[in-house]
Amino acid sequence: MLSLKEIKEPIAKELDNFEKKFKSSMKSSVPLLDRITHYIVKRKGKQIRPMFVFFSASLCGGITEATHRGAALVELLHTATLVHDDVVDNSYERRGFFSINALWKNKIAVLVGDYLLSKGLLLSINNGDFELLKIVSEAVQQMSEGELLQMEKARKLDIDEKIYYEVIRQKTASLIASCCACGAASAGADKSTIEKMRLFGEKIGIAFQIKDDLFDFGIDDVGKPLGIDIKEKKITLPLIYALNKVSTNEKRRIINLVKNHNEETEKVNEVISFVHNNGGLAYAEQQMLNYQAEAFAILNSFPEHSSRSALEQLVRFTIERKK
Repeated sequence: MLSLKEIKEPIAKELDNFEKKFKSSMKSSVPLLDRITHYIVKRKGKQIRPMFVFFSASLCGGITEATHRGAALVELLHTATLVHDDVVDNSYERRGFFSINALWKNKIAVLVGDYLLSKGLLLSINNGDFELLKIVSEAVQQMSEGELLQMEKARKLDIDEKIYYEVIRQKTASLIASCCACGAASAGADKSTIEKMRLFGEKIGIAFQIKDDLFDFGIDDVGKPLGIDIKEKKITLPLIYALNKVSTNEKRRIINLVKNHNEETEKVNEVISFVHNNGGLAYAEQQMLNYQAEAFAILNSFPEHSSRSALEQLVRFTIERKK
């Protein structure tokens, strides 16, 4: 499998250019705000979302100025949701760094999230990118709905497979879907091509989330503490499948462990063993591969192109990653 740096190579210049534009799109005349946005830019992740935007644009007609704005819009709105998420989750760390609310407290973090949101809206409106704004705004709406649906279901722990897919489609997949749709729209693609790319991104996003859920049960030595989802009372696909394989009494016993003993390491380990022993991991992994295959089928309906190969490599990187 290619490294991320190798996959990035064809658009490395575009991404460097994008980083500069993204930085300037956050500029403010308020020194405190500038300090915080500088901190945000400095600790940015692997650029996977902008890569989906740029490769999708390249596949659907070519990278334009609108592609750069589309990538910036996705990043601004996504970063805003992350800043707000950390406040909601009372989380003081993100990607090994202190979160905004840890350093500057909740009130400032909420306002910074609002500021980033408004910067994204203005970037689109000032340039007449209404199609891009519509695509990304719909994703943010779905992310909020997915998060709230998950919270509502976590109270009763009555999540079945249908609800699980609905939650992750909204919470995670909608963002990758919007990256691919934005890329296509920014290249001037027609509506059916934009929708095709959106669906491609959605399937990737679902596979990506299932992969993340599998990590929680320790399929790889990823340095991520096992059982985090269980401690947070999140019922994910491996557990849903395992619960459906056992008697009502056993199901009730395991749900009770998740609900009332999720702080006890021994009980969390018992739930993890239960999932291992009842085929939950094998089932979830197969579902993940099915979604990946569906995404590749959509991708292969496009003519052969270097960006088509790059998107395939990027998908393999995100889904076959070890952490």
